[in-house]
Amino acid sequence: MKCPKCGVLDDKVVDSRLSRDGVSIRRRRECLGCAYRFTTYEGIESQDVRVIKSDGRYQPFDRQKLLNGMMRACEKRPVSKEQIEAAALEIVNEMEREHDNEIPARAIGEAVMRKLRQLDEVAYVRFASVYRRFEDIGEFEQEIKSMRATRVR
Repeated sequence: MKCPKCGVLDDKVVDSRLSRDGVSIRRRRECLGCAYRFTTYEGIESQDVRVIKSDGRYQPFDRQKLLNGMMRACEKRPVSKEQIEAAALEIVNEMEREHDNEIPARAIGEAVMRKLRQLDEVAYVRFASVYRRFEDIGEFEQEIKSMRATRVR
């Protein structure tokens, strides 16, 4: 592994453990050239997964885009970054289990809305308003009424 500080290719592994998500190994390394310590992650290389957009176009699946959308919905809400990252990881794992190399965008959007509704109802409505392209306040009211009705059940 190339040292990020001095570029030397010689290092030793100081510590190895399973990462929080359980799908990769976290390794602490020490450069034998400059003694700089750094962290690397080793994981299974995933296949090229594509998203099928509603208009039929294909786009590479981007985990960061999923996470950014969820972060934006949860902005200034009492939801921690760790909660959002865990929810995003659950969504990614669910999509990989249920779909092969092609995932419909609709499946991702619906999964995000389910997770956000569990995390924070305001974040859920924010995301739903963009995802479902709300045109006016009436659509917000309708969604909130629907949420109240399902909460009562």
